[in-house]
Amino acid sequence: MAKSPKSPDSEPSKHLLLAELRVLRIVLAIVIGLGLAGGVAAWQIHKDEMRRETLRAEALHPVGAIGGPFTLTDQDGKTVSDTDFRGKFLLVYFGYTYCPDLCPTGLSGIAHVLDTLGSEAKKVQTLFITIDPARDTPAKLKQYVESFHPGIMGLTGTPEQIAAVAKEYKVYYAKGEVVEGHDYIMDHSNLIYLMGPGGTFLTSFPDDADPDGMAVAVRRFMDKQQAAVPAK
Repeated sequence: MAKSPKSPDSEPSKHLLLAELRVLRIVLAIVIGLGLAGGVAAWQIHKDEMRRETLRAEALHPVGAIGGPFTLTDQDGKTVSDTDFRGKFLLVYFGYTYCPDLCPTGLSGIAHVLDTLGSEAKKVQTLFITIDPARDTPAKLKQYVESFHPGIMGLTGTPEQIAAVAKEYKVYYAKGEVVEGHDYIMDHSNLIYLMGPGGTFLTSFPDDADPDGMAVAVRRFMDKQQAAVPAK
């Protein structure tokens, strides 16, 4: 029995169909790949944000010893260490000079505390430690802190030194959103730490704490320390 002759268009049609199927598979693969990539990216962003939230919470409610040895550079370019401040109470605050709101609030409150303490302020040293050493040079820090109070000392250092002292104080910080092409903000915790004359942690204040209340608390610790000193 003779075979039916093939249509002259059947072979090209078959090849066209196969080509269309290949294109469809490629498009589906791309769509699936993009979906998976987007899902992975979203998962990574979520994971990073969860990590940041954990670090923020740990910074606000630190567990374990706070404070420790450090070596940094002051606003005049001189190397200083934690032992240089023994015998004085310390108000330690971490921030950066480009900070739009939190740092000015905290430093203004500290300036009010120092003014309220009057002559007793000489027993207190305030340290403003930058968490943005790439931009905060000693000269930049000097100009910045002196605009709030002459009793505030700015400290900077290498990225490794800043990371080390931030770890000692359970401080969270991270480079944040880039704005206007070049500048960026820093995400950071915002506690003010009160350290005793021996370098021990006494208490902490949020940067928006009532300045008068902070001054009362600092004076209370100063009075307690004075009462503990044996009379000569």
